[in-house]
Amino acid sequence: MKTLYAHRGMSAIAPENTLAAFSLCAEHGLKWVECDVDILADGTIVLCHDDTLDRCTDHSGSLYDFTREDLEDIDAGSWFGDEFIGEKLPTFDQFITLMNILKLNANVEIKACTNSWENTEKLISGVIEGLKNLNKEANVLISCFNPLVLAEFKRRCPDVPVACLFDKEMPEDWLSIMQACKSDTIHVANEGLTKAKVEEFKDLGLEVNVYTVNSLMRANQLFNWGVDGVFTDIGHQFPSRYRQS
Repeated sequence: MKTLYAHRGMSAIAPENTLAAFSLCAEHGLKWVECDVDILADGTIVLCHDDTLDRCTDHSGSLYDFTREDLEDIDAGSWFGDEFIGEKLPTFDQFITLMNILKLNANVEIKACTNSWENTEKLISGVIEGLKNLNKEANVLISCFNPLVLAEFKRRCPDVPVACLFDKEMPEDWLSIMQACKSDTIHVANEGLTKAKVEEFKDLGLEVNVYTVNSLMRANQLFNWGVDGVFTDIGHQFPSRYRQS
């Protein structure tokens, strides 16, 4: 079974990383979602890709300058469309609750806090605490571009599967990085990915997921090469054989 990961939720038809975007995944038969988590000044874990609010809310400024109390005044939906006016920046706890209600699985990407390792450790701790409330039947995969973060999470949660995230230009020692993180799953960029590279990954026994694939033709090609999953913004456009009713 090939897996579709709804990248930041159903982000082509709803504002990314919002409860609205994740709710649409269930409506369209996607059981796996991808989200990004970061931390506020007071330690609250929220879903947000950037370390600023500028791109996807009606506010500006560093994420690390706001608190949970500020979330009531932050609109994360009106930039996308009138029907999403008032959509909030969700907390990780709210996301976990929604996962439980809709029976979703999630790839949680931990953002390496740009202001301090201390904050990053708090973020890791917050994610671990949040996951304790997840239904036991749910599947979760933790990923990060920063191997130090991923290795620390894996050290503290050895039973939770992790995935190493790599940019298009992969380091020569990528395999050593994966081994250090105890990761059997690799997340690689779609751009420039070749069949030979996929075969190299698969020959090593790795699970291979590719981001971000917004072409049905390219997704089909990747799956035929042996890729296990793709991250996409357009999960609603994929044929029913990739989705569950």
